[in-house]
Amino acid sequence: MPHLLDVLLGRASASGGEAEALSACLSSPLWVAGVLDAAPYPDVEALLEQADAAARALPTEAVLAALATHPRLGEEVPGDGPHECMCRLEQSSLPRDPASRERLLDAVSAYEARFGHHYLVRAAGLGEEEVLADLGERLGNDAAAELEVSADQLRQVALLRLQAVLSGVVTTPAEPQRP
Repeated sequence: MPHLLDVLLGRASASGGEAEALSACLSSPLWVAGVLDAAPYPDVEALLEQADAAARALPTEAVLAALATHPRLGEEVPGDGPHECMCRLEQSSLPRDPASRERLLDAVSAYEARFGHHYLVRAAGLGEEEVLADLGERLGNDAAAELEVSADQLRQVALLRLQAVLSGVVTTPAEPQRP
């Protein structure tokens, strides 16, 4: 099976698993189609620019649906699919002790009660205090402003994940591991 990057750059024929591989980066059929329909790309930079543009173009309904696919920050992430593995990697810097976890979950619950959707932050490399500060700041947003922030965080997560898949750091069921 060819690597996703080779398919998207036109160096290999599609295998049929490309949409599944991209969905692990951002669970949005509109985004996946936006990335696949523009292939082949002349280079990785053009691919990432299109992925960015496709994420920015998502309507509110698609953003909310994609946010709902993410586990609540601070909770155990069940499953061993590519999406779940990426979530665990992204949240690996968060504390695991019960008191810290309780604090984080309380703040996430307050966020969800205020905005009616999952809290998402590009958590890779962030610690508990940074996440709590972000939550506190974002709780001061109005609903429209917060939806914009959430959409941007979703876009950032998708691009980080796509880069990880393209570089072979993370694999999906449709992606063979690179040597």
